[in-house]
Amino acid sequence: MKSYSISEINDILQGELIGNTTQLIDGPEQLNNAKNNHITFIGSLKYVKLWEASKASAAIVNDNLTVEAGDNRALIKVKNADLAMAKILELFNPPAPVFETDIHPTAVIHKTAKIGNGCKIGANCYVGKDVDLADGVILYPNVCVFDETTIGNNTVVWSGTVIRERCIIGSHCIFHTNVSIGADGFGYRPSDDGRGLVKIPQIGNVIIGHYVEIGANSCVDRAKFSSTIVGDGCKIDNLVQIAHNSVMGRSCIMAGHSGLAGSVTLGDGVIIGGSASIKDHTTIESGATVGAGSGVMNNVKAGETVLGYPAQDAKAMLKQWVAMRRLVKK
Repeated sequence: MKSYSISEINDILQGELIGNTTQLIDGPEQLNNAKNNHITFIGSLKYVKLWEASKASAAIVNDNLTVEAGDNRALIKVKNADLAMAKILELFNPPAPVFETDIHPTAVIHKTAKIGNGCKIGANCYVGKDVDLADGVILYPNVCVFDETTIGNNTVVWSGTVIRERCIIGSHCIFHTNVSIGADGFGYRPSDDGRGLVKIPQIGNVIIGHYVEIGANSCVDRAKFSSTIVGDGCKIDNLVQIAHNSVMGRSCIMAGHSGLAGSVTLGDGVIIGGSASIKDHTTIESGATVGAGSGVMNNVKAGETVLGYPAQDAKAMLKQWVAMRRLVKK
């Protein structure tokens, strides 16, 4: 188990150390669950009152908050406790699962596939025809990568993920368990006789940029033609749907259970709240935010925050909710 003194932790964070503790720190924990061998975090005023009753020996605190260290307890004041917390979590992060051999003998790898230096391929993986894995790619057990797909260096693909043919994946991506990349887009039309549905072939692909992270059980469908695109630095939560021909700009965030219908366009830095739904052929411009549970039916301007179902300007929607409450009380 890793242990650090408070001074060693402060050397990493480069904050302002207030007070001191002789207790070695074995890990981080939230305020109400912490023991004396833990360091905790105070990022807003509502958590300050919990510090006195907490058993933690140390806390990382936003520098705009007033907190007393106490006896044999220490504070490290930083500009942003959340970002400092990320560094501490990385410090105590357990090692990844071990590969006893770089390429497991049960993996099936097509003779035309190119495998870069330092790649690791787990048990029962499938790597198809003309696949190109760059240096340092990790495929955990039971991953399938189909024909003509390319994956950039140091990308990590967790078990159960399926990457369909002709996809282009960037470097330093993380795909968590059971992600689907490049399945058919959802395209059907009524048949001429009106007695059934005709499947529309989906002949495009998926292009995913660098440093993209996609949560468990999320789906990115391939395009009807051209490409479904997820831009550099996008972060996608679990159980998210990105439909065919959607295009996401850089560093967008999509929270769990949210979804993009076909041909949605997101600018850079768009934030989509949990369970929000975006109508097909809609554009959400850079820096916009869609509140959780909202239904976006029309285009959203840059920097705007929308809320509700159907979604509209957040301030206007909040005023409507207040007015409705007043009517109910009457």
